[in-house]
Amino acid sequence: MRKLRKIHLHHEGTHQLTVGLLVWLLINAATYYFAYPNYRLLFILMAVFTTTIYLLLVNFFRCPPRRFPGEETKDIVVAPADGKIVVIEEVEEPDYFHDRRLMISIFMSPLNVHANWYPVDGTVKKVEHENGKYHRAFLPKASTDNERSLVVVETPDGKEVMVRQIAGAMARRIVTYAKPGEECFIDQHFGFIKLGSRVDIYLPLGTEVCVNMGQKTTGNQTVIAKLK
Repeated sequence: MRKLRKIHLHHEGTHQLTVGLLVWLLINAATYYFAYPNYRLLFILMAVFTTTIYLLLVNFFRCPPRRFPGEETKDIVVAPADGKIVVIEEVEEPDYFHDRRLMISIFMSPLNVHANWYPVDGTVKKVEHENGKYHRAFLPKASTDNERSLVVVETPDGKEVMVRQIAGAMARRIVTYAKPGEECFIDQHFGFIKLGSRVDIYLPLGTEVCVNMGQKTTGNQTVIAKLK
C-alpha cells in the first residue's frame, strides 16, 4: 500500500487557508441546513464545488521542501521558480545594470508552486520594489510595466545576477524576504508571488544557457545556466 505524501504548505497561505476553511464550513453547513434532505443533490453539488475550490487553494500554497541535488554550486544558476521558460534573449536592462544582459524568463501558472528561490549563492546587494500595472505575465511589456521587485546578488567571484519578481494579471501581491547585505544560498526562499506571475533572471553576457524555450523548470532543482 502506497504511503500518502505529506503536503507542505507555505506560511504565506496561513491566513487565506484559514479563512477559506471557515467559508467552506459556513457554506456547506448552511446548504445542509436549508437543502438537505429535500434537495440532496444541491447539497452534494455545492459540497463538491466548494471542496474543489478549497483544494485548488491548498495546491497553490503548497511548498515542497527542496535541496539542490548537486554537490558543486560554484557558477551554477538554478531556476528560482517552478514554471515554463518563455524568454531567452539579450536585452537592455534599464533599472540596475543599464547595459545589455542575458535574460531568462519563467512564467508561473496558478497551478505552479509560487515560492521563489535564490538562483545563486552570494550576498544580496540591492532590493527594490516598484508599483506598476497588471498585464498578463507572459507579455514582453510585463517586465517593465507591471508591479515588480528586483533582487541583485553578487556571487563569491564578484559576478552580479539580478532576479525580478513580476506580478501578473491575477497576482496582486509580491512578497520579498531578501535584505541588502545578507548572505544567501540557492536552497533558501527569497520571496513568494501570489497567483499567476513571472520571474526574470538577468545574467552576464557569455553565460552558458542550459535550458530551451518552452522547457518546464523546477525551482531550486533545474540548472538554467552556468556563469563563465
